[in-house]
This record gives sequence, structure tokens and C-alpha cells, in this order.
Amino acid sequence: MEEAGFFGIGHLDLSVSDVEVSAVWYEKVLGLRRLRRVDFPERTMIVLRHDASGLVIGLNQHEGSPGEPFDERRAGLDHVGFSVGERRDLDVWQERLAALDVEHSPVSDTEAGAALVFRDPDHIQLELWWAKPS
Repeated sequence: MEEAGFFGIGHLDLSVSDVEVSAVWYEKVLGLRRLRRVDFPERTMIVLRHDASGLVIGLNQHEGSPGEPFDERRAGLDHVGFSVGERRDLDVWQERLAALDVEHSPVSDTEAGAALVFRDPDHIQLELWWAKPS
């Protein structure tokens, strides 16, 4: 059997409780650019793009959603990690998050790298990660 591979994440879709609130937050905090809004019969989706990396994120508000905050202890997604190029980038991000009043962890250094953790309006855990060169 021929082996099939892949080379990265093409897009990321997240379920949110208020698609407009989340879209504004992702634009302001992460610098994503809104591409379009699509109103389907059962959900509304806003598509955003991070121009520097090309990552596309779809925010989906489903009709009849219970509106409960995200909980990484449930089966499914634990968190979303974004890579940064340099360790000092985490310090810059920490200042940015503080200036935007986004609650966040201190930068945590480990043997493998360093992380800065914060959450979106639905409590989805997001992480900025710098990997030590091997």
C-alpha cells in the first residue's frame, strides 16, 4: 500500500457561542483578517486568515448550541498551539496580551522550549510556543 502523507494544517474550525464577539476578539488579539461570513441553515461561520502564516480559522456558531464554555477535560480538543520564531517573541506577546487586558499565564520555560497560555472568549485554551533548537 502506498503511504499517504500531509504537510501541515490547512485550516482550523472552532465552535463558539457568539461568532461576532469571537471574530472581533481573534482580529484584535491575534491580528487575523476577516475574509467572509456565511450563514448556513444550522450555523453561522466567520472565516479569518492570519496573513503571515496563511492559517485559516473558521469560527462556527451552531444553532441550538448549549453555550457551555470550552473544557479541555472533555474528549476532543485540548488546546491550540501557535509557533513563534524566537523566545523573545513570547515576551512581546505577553506585553501585547497585558495591554489588551487578555488574561494569560507568565511565560513558562521548559527543557523543550517556552509557552505562553491564554484563552479566547469561549475559554478555548490557546498557546504561543517557542521550541528550543535541537
